[in-house]
Amino acid sequence: MGDAAQRARCAEISQEPLAAERMIAAVTDPRCGAVVTFDGVVRDHDGGRGVERLEYSAHPSAGEVITAVAREIADRYPDTLVAVAHRHGPLVIGDSALVCAVAAPHRKQAFTACDDLVDTVKQRVPIWKHQVFDDGGTEWVGALG
Repeated sequence: MGDAAQRARCAEISQEPLAAERMIAAVTDPRCGAVVTFDGVVRDHDGGRGVERLEYSAHPSAGEVITAVAREIADRYPDTLVAVAHRHGPLVIGDSALVCAVAAPHRKQAFTACDDLVDTVKQRVPIWKHQVFDDGGTEWVGALG
């Protein structure tokens, strides 16, 4: 299926709405019997407080970092295909903030790689979340939180 750089089929930071279907299309391959997806959507609460909306801010290096993460996951899990995108800018409840898909010949590898991908994006990609609560308060959370 190629080296890690070739198997990291999509890695991007975008202000445009995200769709899991696009990530699935990027990793669809007849050699893979499993495709696992993650769609991280903006929820209406956090820590017992109602959330009105979010705004994600991305450091200029975020695109390079998410590409490096996608390649690292592809390298760590041989025979996997990886696609991931993170949104920045203003989002409302129900919008997708982080979407990804991982394809592999077998399900366990796809599940494990997708879980690792999400965790690594949250840990390393320089994106900050500004939450606006329905009581008028706000809070900044680093790297997705």
